[in-house]
Amino acid sequence: MENSTLTPEQSLLLISKTIEETKKRFKENGHLFIFWGGLILVVIGSQYMLEFFQLHKVFDIAWTSILFPLGGIYTYIYVKKKVKKMNMPVTVIGNNLKHITWIIGMNLMIMGFLFSDKLGDANGPVFIILFSIMILVSGLSIKFKPMTVGGILVNLIGLLCFILHPMYYGYSIMLAAIVGFIIPGILLNIANKKENV
Repeated sequence: MENSTLTPEQSLLLISKTIEETKKRFKENGHLFIFWGGLILVVIGSQYMLEFFQLHKVFDIAWTSILFPLGGIYTYIYVKKKVKKMNMPVTVIGNNLKHITWIIGMNLMIMGFLFSDKLGDANGPVFIILFSIMILVSGLSIKFKPMTVGGILVNLIGLLCFILHPMYYGYSIMLAAIVGFIIPGILLNIANKKENV
C-alpha cells in the first residue's frame, strides 16, 4: 500500500467535511443540551424548594444522586439509538467531543458526591467553569457561534461566582444552565429544522 499525500485543498476539504458531519450530529442532539439544562434547573431549583420547606436534609442528596445518574443513562441510550438511526459516520471531532463530555460529566458527579465538602466555597464556581469548558470546546469544534458565546458567558458566570456569596451559587448554576445549555440547544434545534425544510 503506497502512501499518498493530500494537497492543501484536499486537506481543507477533508477538515470542512469532518466539521460539517460533526455539526449535523450535534444539531440532531440539540435535544440533549435542552435536556441537561432542564435537568440542572430541576435539580438545583428543587434543592432551593426543599430547603425552603425544611426538607433538604432528608431528600437533598438522594434527589441529586438519583437524577444526574439517570440523566447519564438516558443520554447514553438516546445517543446510541440516534447514531444507529442516523447511520452517520463517526468523526474524530465528534468522538473527541463525546469523550470530553463524558470525562467532564463524570468528574462533576464524582466531585459533587464525594468531594464537595473539600471544595468548600469553590464548589459552585468550579462546577460552572467545568460546564463552560465542555460548552466552549463543543461550540468551537463545530463552529456554532451561539454555543461558543454561551460557553464564554458561562465561563464569566463561573468566574464571577468567586466574588459572590455561596448562597447565590445555585442561582448562578441555573443561569449557566439556561445560557449555556438550553438557549444553544434550542438554537441547534432551530438550525436543524431550517436545514431539513
